[in-house]
Amino acid sequence: MRVHGNLSKWNDDRGFGFITPAQGSDELFVHISAFPRDGIRPRIGELVSFEVEPGNDGKQRAVRIQRPGRSAPMRRARGRELPASTPGPIGAVIGLLIVGAIGVYGYSTVTSRQTAAPVEFSAPAKSTAVDWSRCDGRTRCPQMTSCAEATYFIQHCPATEMDGDHDGVPCEDQWCGVESGF
Repeated sequence: MRVHGNLSKWNDDRGFGFITPAQGSDELFVHISAFPRDGIRPRIGELVSFEVEPGNDGKQRAVRIQRPGRSAPMRRARGRELPASTPGPIGAVIGLLIVGAIGVYGYSTVTSRQTAAPVEFSAPAKSTAVDWSRCDGRTRCPQMTSCAEATYFIQHCPATEMDGDHDGVPCEDQWCGVESGF
């Protein structure tokens, strides 16, 4: 049986308070979980409709609170889902835009695959020649791999330090010396 009353005390930090029934009986404990989840915080003096049940401690408490002028929340019967709500006009427009964007993306993906030339895969050609056509910052003999490479770098790259005796032959002790056989 539903009873009416006013919220007489409320502790927002702790989430509970007391309701004074309209019949003038003792105040009833009420927890925040008894209020509808409509985003409206309980206010002292607020008129409410509720049911009374014994709590875990055996004392009477207010449960299933409703606010006047608001419709009761739809309850789900066991095994049955709530009916789906229909979106407003803005939700419908956004939904259509999303579906349209997915369609355009799918169409462009399919057409680009049909018009693209087939790709042929082949192994890259092995080159035995070393490309020394650019200076990459190497300036010393330990950074070189052959006499020919050191010679290229000393002739084409600035600031190399591979010709200690300035005779034009780089890396004489490592790559281009007489002992090396070059």
